[in-house]
Amino acid sequence: MHEEFRERVGEYEKTEVEHGPDLSVVYTGSQALKEAPEIYGVETGIEGLDELFFIVREKNGKLVKESLRGIPAYSVMNLTGVADTGKSLMTEQFTIYRASKGDKVAFITVESPANFVVASLKLRAMAMGLNFNHFQDNIILIDAASSTKLRENIPDLLDTLAYVIKNYKVKFTIIDSITGLFENKEMMARAVIRRLYNFMKKWYQTAIFVSQKRSGHEELTAEAAGGYAVSHIVDGTMVVAKELIDSSFKAKLYKRPLGDIVRLFRIDGCRMSGHDTKTHFLEITETGLIRIKEPIGG
Repeated sequence: MHEEFRERVGEYEKTEVEHGPDLSVVYTGSQALKEAPEIYGVETGIEGLDELFFIVREKNGKLVKESLRGIPAYSVMNLTGVADTGKSLMTEQFTIYRASKGDKVAFITVESPANFVVASLKLRAMAMGLNFNHFQDNIILIDAASSTKLRENIPDLLDTLAYVIKNYKVKFTIIDSITGLFENKEMMARAVIRRLYNFMKKWYQTAIFVSQKRSGHEELTAEAAGGYAVSHIVDGTMVVAKELIDSSFKAKLYKRPLGDIVRLFRIDGCRMSGHDTKTHFLEITETGLIRIKEPIGG
């Protein structure tokens, strides 16, 4: 199955392990630096998000903080939260925006069949004022929701994705959700995430992994189903949450009346760039678009 991709997909494909030192993975600093990609921002199309990532550069002998104006290119970002917090809406908005700019996006759908996902993507395009027909084929859907083979066998899933990346010149990959790839075997979560992460790095993908929180998890932590396996391995984590205003303390903190629900957003670490550390209000518009708003406390 796609044997030409086996080498690049990774060493985990091999059935035999040779003992002894592996000198192919030993680099001096200068050798590794030659292969290091340039850090720049990738616009997301999500209002209020792109300015939250930054990098420090040297200019005229001084260190200057510069906005990346997007998430770091080639990063693998984890987007986590409980149900109904806007995770899928965010990924769809990002997908539509990048596709409308002429980029090819691989969208691996693990929860809903592809025909339902594409209908939602079309609605998201309409809400953004874009004609979906003009760029619909820039989105390549991989329907793992309808394929037990792909959900249960990570090498087959990655073979399929490698084929798509090579043949469609894909730069961006979405997985919604990675939790569905280990939902019956959470003890394997770390191994599954590591394979996916290494693959994205080998193929220079900018990727978003959606992961589900259990209702018992603290709302604004990076923990998701499978424990901290996801956040420990990926390059950064974005957390979305919602909270009921059920006390005078919360009403004062969030400046909202009792009975309201507030939605929140926070970046929980990013090893590839600097980032805002505040908790921000998040809005879902009537048309299903995400906006990251001001931080709590102004």
